[in-house]
Amino acid sequence: MATKITWLGHSAYQIETTGKTILLDPFLTGNPSAAISANEATADAIIVSHGHGDHVGDTVDIAKRTNALVIANFEIIDWMGKQGVENVHPQHIGGAHQYEFGTVKLTIAHHGSMLPDGSNGGSPCGILLKLTDGTIYFAADTGLFYDMTLIGEEGVDLAILPIGDNFTMGPEDSIRATKLISPKRVMPMHYNTWPLIEQDAAAWAEQIRAQTTAEPVLLEPGEFCQL
Repeated sequence: MATKITWLGHSAYQIETTGKTILLDPFLTGNPSAAISANEATADAIIVSHGHGDHVGDTVDIAKRTNALVIANFEIIDWMGKQGVENVHPQHIGGAHQYEFGTVKLTIAHHGSMLPDGSNGGSPCGILLKLTDGTIYFAADTGLFYDMTLIGEEGVDLAILPIGDNFTMGPEDSIRATKLISPKRVMPMHYNTWPLIEQDAAAWAEQIRAQTTAEPVLLEPGEFCQL
């Protein structure tokens, strides 16, 4: 079965691959665009990009209920332990690790990472997922940076980039990022959750087609594509 990628709204994703379910940044409770509730979420692994509440989201509750393995930077994993999450694996920027479902490598991201209670969330990260069916680059919350070219050299089948502006890259910089990464396909995230980050995704997709070699993938929360 091909890898299935479901957008759960905002920056939350569910990835089903080789019989495993992975959640990325499962912010569901309090997310006005969430496709499912936290109680409906299932996971074998949860990967958290950084400490902000709209990315850590429901990780603690889901992990305790499902015993999913939580993967994140060292500081977030230390904090997870203090919340009673026991099944954890720390990584950090530039480091990769092989799991049952594939390889996770954390990349740089230009953002912040303070945890919801004010604790140090370490450095924000992007996530490079190398799966049986291909490679996904989940940029998470970030501004544009030239080293995205190096990430692209890994061979990216699907790039998931923020386009909301204000807190992250906006549409124009995400198009520049797409040129640097040269993925086969690119998907927007971190937009239209609140008025402050509203964007016209269809107009963005037109510019992706006009200015890059990537194919844009537009989903509504709850919809999915295959890798």
